[in-house]
Amino acid sequence: MQKYWVDRKSSSNCFMLFARDLSITWAEDNRYWHWSYLKEASDVFVDVAELLKVCWLEIQGKFEMVNLSPGTVYEVVFLVMLKDPAFGWEVPVNVRLILPDGTTQQHEENLMEKPRGQWIEIPAGEFRTSSEKIGDIQFSLYECKAGMWKRGLVIKGVAIRPKA
Repeated sequence: MQKYWVDRKSSSNCFMLFARDLSITWAEDNRYWHWSYLKEASDVFVDVAELLKVCWLEIQGKFEMVNLSPGTVYEVVFLVMLKDPAFGWEVPVNVRLILPDGTTQQHEENLMEKPRGQWIEIPAGEFRTSSEKIGDIQFSLYECKAGMWKRGLVIKGVAIRPKA
């Protein structure tokens, strides 16, 4: 069962899958990841995952398109923060979105150029919903080939929202 936040003020559905709703390789091993709480503006506490040290970064999730408003262009973004010190980000991470029909959007994102100590959005891709497109979208953020140890990435979750 997916747990997510829904923005009921919007005419189109906005969803947030928090870090616990994602599949994070080695997330339950406290040698590699640390779980803490973040207080949202609504006074709700959510779990966030802080990367302590890994060389194999893999974060994945999926979401059923049936929950989305038809005929709407949505964007999928990872919400993350780089703490200081953060290291091992000399090699870009891969960000991927796979639609139910197998269409794949993928690009590299250079985290070395991103600000430290603030929440940033890393886009995974965008798509238009329709009654013909049914099934799960899948998204991932990963870097597994370089063998470089990484530290300092905090994962809040993934937002799926209408594109402005």
